Amino acid sequence: MFAVGMVICDGEGRLNEKSILLQGSVEHSRGQRVRLDLKDINQFSLFSGQVVGIEGHNPSGHCFVASKLIDSIPVSVDDQLPCAKKQAVDHEGHQNSNTLSRVLSSVIAAGPFTTTDNLLFEPLQELLSYACRKQPQLLILMGPFIDSDHPEIKKGTSDQSFHDIFHFEILRKLQDFTQYLGHNVRVILVPSVRDAHHDAVFPQPAFDSHLPEDITQQITCLSNPSLFSSNEIQFGCCTVDILKQLSGDEISRKPPGGKAADRIGRLATHIVKQQSYYPLYPPAAGVPMDFSLAKEALEIPSAPDVLLLPSDLAPSVKVLSVNEDTEEHKRFICVNPGRLSKGIGGGTFVELYYNEDTEKTKAFIMRI
Repeated sequence: MFAVGMVICDGEGRLNEKSILLQGSVEHSRGQRVRLDLKDINQFSLFSGQVVGIEGHNPSGHCFVASKLIDSIPVSVDDQLPCAKKQAVDHEGHQNSNTLSRVLSSVIAAGPFTTTDNLLFEPLQELLSYACRKQPQLLILMGPFIDSDHPEIKKGTSDQSFHDIFHFEILRKLQDFTQYLGHNVRVILVPSVRDAHHDAVFPQPAFDSHLPEDITQQITCLSNPSLFSSNEIQFGCCTVDILKQLSGDEISRKPPGGKAADRIGRLATHIVKQQSYYPLYPPAAGVPMDFSLAKEALEIPSAPDVLLLPSDLAPSVKVLSVNEDTEEHKRFICVNPGRLSKGIGGGTFVELYYNEDTEKTKAFIMRI
């Protein structure tokens, strides 16, 4: 017997081996549920909302005893994505030479961009000073920019509106940065559900930045999550902390005597295998999910070259794989740059030199 369904928990709280249920689709089984027994499976990694295939038997009608578990189908590696799903931010000055070998230099950072004791955005200024020296082709900044959890934002003590803070402390600095480096740099801005001046809903639309026309080709505002390409390199990005949330829900088992697994790498691979930027269901507390938008907006139509997943977990850059046992084997880079500021001190960001030959890709976790 073979069944396909979604992993769910029989109650509130984290999954455990006694609480795993398999729920069928409404279309094919009216959403019926059955308890899942994994005692004969020596290796698995499961979380609530994960779609799996199970081979086994159900002798009593009340408990499905699994003999085989399939946690994904082959992921598309087609680079030709629909225009509606991606935005191109290619570099005119470098396109002809670099796209032949698909290489790109980038600096990647995630908010908060100011320390908790003020709204001066000193970590952001330090990051931009570093980028001015290194002159990357791409600067990717992911929210929160105006953090709703910041003490001064919570208290409402600032005499500026949230939109004014964003305009003068973020956009004005970025405008100066792009004018200094000229047309050789592109800046990407991706919002967070913690941005006090923006729509607190997930998925999120892009910022309405009202940028001057002369720099709109250099500063691009994207939705959250988003898919974009630069020099024919596909980037996927989601600023909700899905790595931390999956880490808090996942249950796993490794074979007796098996080596310790790379847990964060496994969680990131789940996201690509499940073909969703947010495969966790129900959503974690604090995630303002709009289910009317989620199905299409959260879809990952094909494996990206670089997956950006900013998280409170330790910063990391990992080379991961999907479709290992097929002809469409795909390697991709997963980047968690950490947070640019932590408390009253600086945090981390990532400098990435991408090469389509992942053996030649270089990455550095930098500290402010």
